[in-house]
Amino acid sequence: MNNSAIVYGLGTMIAWGFWIVFGDVASNSIDPKTAAFISYATAAVATGLFVVVSDASLAVTNRGLVFAAVAGVAAAAGVVSTFIGVTVGSTAVVSTIGGMYFVAATLISTAALGQPLSMNKVAGIGLAIAAIVVINQ
Repeated sequence: MNNSAIVYGLGTMIAWGFWIVFGDVASNSIDPKTAAFISYATAAVATGLFVVVSDASLAVTNRGLVFAAVAGVAAAAGVVSTFIGVTVGSTAVVSTIGGMYFVAATLISTAALGQPLSMNKVAGIGLAIAAIVVINQ
């Protein structure tokens, strides 16, 4: 297993943990849709600054542009759903169910991209669903 992938995965986990907790506070202080917009507008600026100061390539293909834009729309739907969800329910419930996005990604990549669905993936999905039930008891 690639150690860099583990480090970035841990970074993702920690950053998204802070994101949902601070998003919960924001969504209970201002309209959750406005909070979601401010969160992602700030993320867009921060990411843009990172691209400028890093060695990121600015070359863009049509395919990459379209898929990045569609990913942005999906991210927007997710952030709005999350911010509204934490105002109407428990952060623990919203974050554990939302954190299972990898289940949706597995099913979408299998159906849309033709990636194989192994028994290990099916078992992992089953365990993830069991985890949702256990965590939210």
